[in-house]
Amino acid sequence: MAFHHVRFPLDIALGARGGPQWATDIVELASGAEERNARWAHSRRQYDAGFCVKSKSDLRSVLSFFEERRGSFHGFLFRDPIDHSSSEGAPNATDQTIGVGDRTKSDFQLTKTYGAAFDPYVRVINKPMADSVVVALDGNPTTDFTVDATTGIVSFLTAPHAAAVITAGYAFDVPVRFANDRLDVEVTSFDAALAPSIKLIEIRQ
Repeated sequence: MAFHHVRFPLDIALGARGGPQWATDIVELASGAEERNARWAHSRRQYDAGFCVKSKSDLRSVLSFFEERRGSFHGFLFRDPIDHSSSEGAPNATDQTIGVGDRTKSDFQLTKTYGAAFDPYVRVINKPMADSVVVALDGNPTTDFTVDATTGIVSFLTAPHAAAVITAGYAFDVPVRFANDRLDVEVTSFDAALAPSIKLIEIRQ
């Protein structure tokens, strides 16, 4: 089992359906009241990329990709068509707060925060596009860092000063695998093809 740092065909990914999923246990009491328990600390994304396979060329591309991954055995990168950046526009160095300096710590994990007022959810971003990452200290852009595209760790060459607010912007992929070891395909005409379902599931790392 390995993780292949290669992206699922982007032209097909752009038509995928799916998004985040949580796992919540709900117990309804005799009074009609409910008790709810969140079983997961983090959401897990699932997608179906079968909707944009239209041609034999698309099908061959997916088939080759599927075979090289050995079905669900090896993980890979997937570009979420909706949620793949630190902000709605181009990444900006002040998009997301990822830490506060203490003059000692040099490594900071890229994260993305959803919500603000009630119970913000902080998502770990561990598959950034390295060349898209921009960073700022107290709002001032800096290049005094490196980023690991396999973990999402930003490493400063010099530890940020105490109380420095560290922010970052980036584009990113989701680490996934095929949900099944079988790929069903259909040739519908001379140059048309169909894959009714290509299910992908996020890999927890």
